Amino acid sequence: MHGTIGALGRDVSVHATPGDLLSNFRFGLMGVVEPSYKRIVLPLDLVWVRLEDDKALPFPNLMVNKAKLKGSEFILTPKVGYRLVDSRFVKIDALTGFRYWHFSENLKFVPSNLNLSFSNSQNWVDPLVGGRILANLSPKISVSIGGDVGGWNTGSVLDYQIAGVLGYRIKPAVVLQAGYRYLAVDYRNGGTTINTVTSGVLFGATITLK
Repeated sequence: MHGTIGALGRDVSVHATPGDLLSNFRFGLMGVVEPSYKRIVLPLDLVWVRLEDDKALPFPNLMVNKAKLKGSEFILTPKVGYRLVDSRFVKIDALTGFRYWHFSENLKFVPSNLNLSFSNSQNWVDPLVGGRILANLSPKISVSIGGDVGGWNTGSVLDYQIAGVLGYRIKPAVVLQAGYRYLAVDYRNGGTTINTVTSGVLFGATITLK
């Protein structure tokens, strides 16, 4: 993750490697559920991450000796789509929907009996449009490429993503997957700035229920 974060008119550059995120990782979940009926598809995309860290303060004369920071990110993207092409080898979907963003931050100083803590959150919704292509390269191998764009100053200034996934079918209803996802957002409101890119490889599996 990299970009610019700001509050109260002060912006700072941020850069977090996968190692940085994993070392402060407390909880995370990413997945998609997709009901469908004939040519109608209803994908629901979820990302939920919670991070936590604490640092000793280098000021021995203060009444506090440690700062603890908790942060979470919750992104929910429901969409509705129509399958424009539905052949055996290629499927093409047109999609529309919205993306709900929630960020929360909590800063607490230790010892806690001083009751020094600060917390805040940011919430907004971005309408979006997008599409995807699903292709079966062989009975075992499939590929999916898709993306969306939204915001347009309704919630954020701009919000977009692109993702590509390669799948290998190990059973008729089970596909192992590996791919790459790039998600960017530029949110500015009331002195708060969240202009970041979250990107990286992903691994997972898809199970088809009938």
